[in-house]
Amino acid sequence: MPEAIKNNTLLAGRKVLVTGAARGLGLAFVKSLAEAGASVAMADILAERLQQEADALRAAGLKVVPVTLDLSDPASVQACADAAVKALGGLDGLVNNAAVTDSGGRDASAIDIATWDRVMNVNVRGTWLMTAACLPALRASGRGAVVNLASDTPLWGAPNLLAYVASKSAIIGMTRSLARELGKDQITVNAVAPGLTLVEATEYVPQHRHDLYREQRAISREQLPDDVCGAVLFALSDLARFVTGQTLAVNGGFVMH
Repeated sequence: MPEAIKNNTLLAGRKVLVTGAARGLGLAFVKSLAEAGASVAMADILAERLQQEADALRAAGLKVVPVTLDLSDPASVQACADAAVKALGGLDGLVNNAAVTDSGGRDASAIDIATWDRVMNVNVRGTWLMTAACLPALRASGRGAVVNLASDTPLWGAPNLLAYVASKSAIIGMTRSLARELGKDQITVNAVAPGLTLVEATEYVPQHRHDLYREQRAISREQLPDDVCGAVLFALSDLARFVTGQTLAVNGGFVMH
């Protein structure tokens, strides 16, 4: 781990909201951000799990606050953003991590409309609404940064995952458009596109897909949550103040983008 992270200086004084923070990648982001000196609002729909994780992190001396969030509900999105800004006293960074898969394992003809709409409402509309809700605070920061969690699946055209792949393709496009829009406000917007990572949300993925990734990565091993944290910390830090509109694939070289 870089010394700046160990010494709590890389993001010292930053105030960051992370969605989908009760488990998996989101929880790993929260921990790494807080260890790097940030105060973090951690948001999730899993209220009980969220509280448990927040209590554990605070017991370890980290500055976190839990905020309930249902990305499919616009009112909940606005309330979450307002609560985070109030609790932290402002906002310098937003990590749009929360997402659902739902369509995994089904071909295009087997996806029902309700599933398609849920994936789009949470992953795409939710990212838009959360970003919009946080914009006043990010503008006031003077050093705002948005990190959108995409995926490497649209970069290689993963099969039998169409709704999710389409939603993450949209995230990449939204990232570029928002970067153009918000540059005048000194807000950077970047996407991080992880490969298949060993977290609870990927437990449904068949073993042959895990094998495919491991065997075809330049770095031939399983991908862990900590492997993605560095890219997110970089994008939120002053090291990336002139980096915007970019998509960083973090997958051990499975896709070289």
